[in-house]
Amino acid sequence: MPLEGKTAIVTGGGSGFGAGIARVMAREGARVMVADINEAAAQAVADEIGGIAQGVDVADGASVAAMTAAAMDAWGRIDILVNNAGITHMPAPMEDVSEADFDRVLAVNVKSVYLTAREIVPGMKAAGAGAILNIASTAGLSPRPRLNWYNASKGWMITATKTMAVELAPAGIRVNALCPVAGETPLLKSFMGEDTPEMRAKFLSTIPIGRFSTPQDMGEAAAFLCSDAASMITGVALEVDGGRCI
Repeated sequence: MPLEGKTAIVTGGGSGFGAGIARVMAREGARVMVADINEAAAQAVADEIGGIAQGVDVADGASVAAMTAAAMDAWGRIDILVNNAGITHMPAPMEDVSEADFDRVLAVNVKSVYLTAREIVPGMKAAGAGAILNIASTAGLSPRPRLNWYNASKGWMITATKTMAVELAPAGIRVNALCPVAGETPLLKSFMGEDTPEMRAKFLSTIPIGRFSTPQDMGEAAAFLCSDAASMITGVALEVDGGRCI
């Protein structure tokens, strides 16, 4: 159990990739806080894995501070942070995406990484150890048209991962990213615009392995990168994409 004794916060842990990451990390021995804006969904996953649930709006500083305080009250330390919570806008020409949608995508996908770092990095520095995992996307490496501002937010996350890794390495903190292709999550329909057999076939035709990423895929990769087995790995954006970016 490579995460035995570790504590982990997984944002957006109530569904999709986040739930898969929370499940695998718990299986591998971690004590997990399932944090989600949908507190009922977070509680359901936490009950399943023997973790704790926390309602959080990752775009709100006070909410992120409360999440951090709850984790510290429960455990006294935070070993692993998974910035998984994310949203997209519906496929559209870049100039047609509303300002409100743009602001929300940047708040949830970008500002959240700053907010969690502001609250959690000081404790990791004091401990001289920690692992942060940002859930980016192949959209940040090989963008699809009509998802422009979502693509850009994930490209930002990849760059943020690398600069965080460089700055935090001397403090004993590793920072990595995962880049999944579209997966069987609540966001799939939003990426495609419509969930039809024809649209699924179109997306799958771009993935050499021939299937979408699954929450289990993400969980296995996340558990490895956050474990001591990956102690020499920092600043990577690992593609978990069935060959999509080749």
